[in-house]
Amino acid sequence: MPLNGEYEPSTAQFVRDQVELYESSGGTEGTTLGVLVAMEEDERLREVPVVILATLGAKSGKIRKTPLIRVERDGNYAVVASAGGAPKHPVWYHNAVADPRVELQDGPVRQDMLAREVTGDEKALWWARAVEAFPDYAEYQKNTDREIPVLILEPAAQQH
Repeated sequence: MPLNGEYEPSTAQFVRDQVELYESSGGTEGTTLGVLVAMEEDERLREVPVVILATLGAKSGKIRKTPLIRVERDGNYAVVASAGGAPKHPVWYHNAVADPRVELQDGPVRQDMLAREVTGDEKALWWARAVEAFPDYAEYQKNTDREIPVLILEPAAQQH
């Protein structure tokens, strides 16, 4: 069930560049994102693994692609709608909620996935895994009044 539609690149240049490098290399380049983190007295650039999430635009119907921090367990992935602690959910979150059929590229592997938002104990478990993969998520939650959503992506082949 691959996504069908016209791809519309992000308006953000760094996102366009990241997706283009990731895809043009077959998932062998662009698989990390440099994130500036404060470490005691100075700031350092740390490379964190990313996956590419493709969603269908809820309004446009066009395919949108976003690099997101890689949080994986047993073939399932968590994507965290942090938007860096911004006051609003990121657009990709709204797209995945409106149409849970998504595609995920993790390195050279692309797969059809279904997204679902998690709550309660399941969210707490995946949130802990996400913070372990990228500790800044905890800081982002402190810096916003909204509860940061977590979506789980499961292979579409496992769904009945």
